[in-house]
Amino acid sequence: MASEELAKKLQSRLAAAEETEQRPEAEQSTISAQFQELDHACGDTPSELATKLNRRLDINDGNAPSRATRVFNAYTEFKEFSRKQIKDMEAMFKRYDTGKDGFIDLMELKLMMEKLGAPQTHLGLKNMIKEVDEDFDGKLSFREFLLIFRRAAAGELQEESGLMALARLSEINVSTEGVMGAKDFFEAKVQALSQGSKFEAEIREEKEERKKQEVEKKERQAAFKQLQSAFC
Repeated sequence: MASEELAKKLQSRLAAAEETEQRPEAEQSTISAQFQELDHACGDTPSELATKLNRRLDINDGNAPSRATRVFNAYTEFKEFSRKQIKDMEAMFKRYDTGKDGFIDLMELKLMMEKLGAPQTHLGLKNMIKEVDEDFDGKLSFREFLLIFRRAAAGELQEESGLMALARLSEINVSTEGVMGAKDFFEAKVQALSQGSKFEAEIREEKEERKKQEVEKKERQAAFKQLQSAFC
């Protein structure tokens, strides 16, 4: 219902915009002021609102083109992070992806920032998403979530930005047991970059751990069978 009302408002706004070219300058100034007031309430520019309206109308009519889903391998694309760090980031992402659709939308990001102790305004949340939203869908994919930490580590985020607050406050999830037990997220990144073979070493360790578990399982099964035969 709310989306329908917003759509009606936006349609009226676009229609009014077309009429302003034929109106006196005084009337145009009044309309412009009204548009600015609506902009302030919605937090979007006229072009953004028009794009969203057209997208919504296409969806309702069944004419919206499907968005291409980008398939990526986090371990090979984000080599500056250890496997442990990426798994921690993924666990955090899934924890706040309450819709279980593989994305963190604006409301889920709002909940995340509140839980982290750094609540943001509605406009602040939109700006956070916009800064790493490469496909312009208005939400965060896991890859875009990882970009936050990449840009934080590279010093590409503003000190007081919401994204920097997210990266800092979630540090315990990505670097408490980071590369060689580094205490700081940025130190962890430097150490990861200096160890080109660490990725392969971690894979070998995981394989060895799985082998060890299999051996222990077989030993337990053999012991159980031996105990069972003693009572037969």
